[in-house]
Amino acid sequence: MAAPCAFPDIFFWVQNLPPITEWKKNSMSLCICSSSSSQPSLNLSIAKYNQSRTDLSFAINADFNLPVCLWTSKPFKLNSKSIKLIDEETMSNLLVNFVEDVLQYGSNNKNNNSLLKFPKLNSIPNFKDIFNFSFLTLLFLICIYEAPQDLRSGCLSTLKNHLANNCQSRQATKLLMKLLGSNLEEQWMRSLNLAITNWIIEHQTSHRSLKTPSPLFSYALSTSGLWKVHLYCPVIAMDVENSSNPSVDERLQFSLTYNQLEGVIQFNYKVVIQERWVDVIVNTDNIRCDIIRLVSEALMNERGAGAAEKHFPSRISLQLTPTLQTNVLSLSVSKSSENPTTEIGLEKSLEAGFDPPNSYFGLKVSAGETMTVSLKPWKFEESVNGYSANLNWFLHDSTDGREVFSSKPSKISLVNPKAWFKDRYSSAYRPFTRQGGVVFAGDEYGEKVCWKVDKSAIGRTMEWEIRGWIWLTYWPNKHKTFYNETRRLEFREIVHLNID
Repeated sequence: MAAPCAFPDIFFWVQNLPPITEWKKNSMSLCICSSSSSQPSLNLSIAKYNQSRTDLSFAINADFNLPVCLWTSKPFKLNSKSIKLIDEETMSNLLVNFVEDVLQYGSNNKNNNSLLKFPKLNSIPNFKDIFNFSFLTLLFLICIYEAPQDLRSGCLSTLKNHLANNCQSRQATKLLMKLLGSNLEEQWMRSLNLAITNWIIEHQTSHRSLKTPSPLFSYALSTSGLWKVHLYCPVIAMDVENSSNPSVDERLQFSLTYNQLEGVIQFNYKVVIQERWVDVIVNTDNIRCDIIRLVSEALMNERGAGAAEKHFPSRISLQLTPTLQTNVLSLSVSKSSENPTTEIGLEKSLEAGFDPPNSYFGLKVSAGETMTVSLKPWKFEESVNGYSANLNWFLHDSTDGREVFSSKPSKISLVNPKAWFKDRYSSAYRPFTRQGGVVFAGDEYGEKVCWKVDKSAIGRTMEWEIRGWIWLTYWPNKHKTFYNETRRLEFREIVHLNID
């Protein structure tokens, strides 16, 4: 994998702007992205606002013979008491400006930024990284929606690599999400993934391939007693595992495309020091997966087949592995969910007799068999591979018991209005939430996983890998179609715990 291209430090440039009295022109600019030496570039500039001596604003311009403005910040006033041109309050306001404008690109985020409140700048750790990452994300969206074609391809490739493969960007993602809080985090990711969905569609239309790396949309947090992984991925960026037919009608394609997977995986852990070893016990706290619209319901109904036509989770597979296993002694898992109970009743009768003359002797035999199956829609299984604990949740077809992610519906069930997957978000027996997702809690699915660790590990920090796969399946809900498909997402995150 090629190293990401160097990107200018926006925070450093803004913080070190000279006093306005030293400017030779009415503005100053910095080249932030250039697709090639022969093509125009994108510049970040600061200029006097409406020729005012005290009001300034930032702008992103496409540098043609005549600059084309793609974005402008809110104007701000100079602080005459500040040594620097841009003081701390203005830097904080700029960050809020970046975040607000990213959120505005989301179709469901209009006028919904009332929760956007940040603490004072000097209390925000790694503010520089958060500032640069927020600006990069805004620039990424501006390139997708606003930039001229001459600039888009090269700059988007550079920005994607920097956002996805740069360690500072990944760490800044965690810091910014913590700063935003969960509600605004979801809006941020929906804005970003709507833009990426449109970008992928553009590439598909021009018969070009574009792979979106899933690590860009996942991050993990390790805190006292809790491991937490957040996942966000556009459905269109997930790999297709199987499909009934490559051709799907345009309206259904729209509905299936403009959604994203949102997942939260939470484990509680505790360390118990025994006489001869240390127990590291991990419990399932919450596993949540939702498929969320990226466009408004009105647009989904106007251009698509309706908001009810979307994928649903059909399998979730998680693997927990200590990365350094020198001190690990053993691994124990709890039992899987029980198999379905089956009741079989047999009813047989034998009838024999003579039929009327000139007829054959008739022996009539009738045998009847009835079977009643009580089957949970989701089955949970735990297994061990070396020192890896495998946790699996499978959705089963309630009529024949088959695993949904690896099977296809029969033609008869597709036209049967009473099939379990019809009206699946409103039925009283639905295997999903009304929104179309799933929630697994430790009290019902999965108990504990326990590693025994040598006591020599006491005082150290151990590292665990959480690796996962999520399958989403589409079977028709209300739309009349024989189309069905299953997609898969893979992710990998690292979490930590202290042995003490």
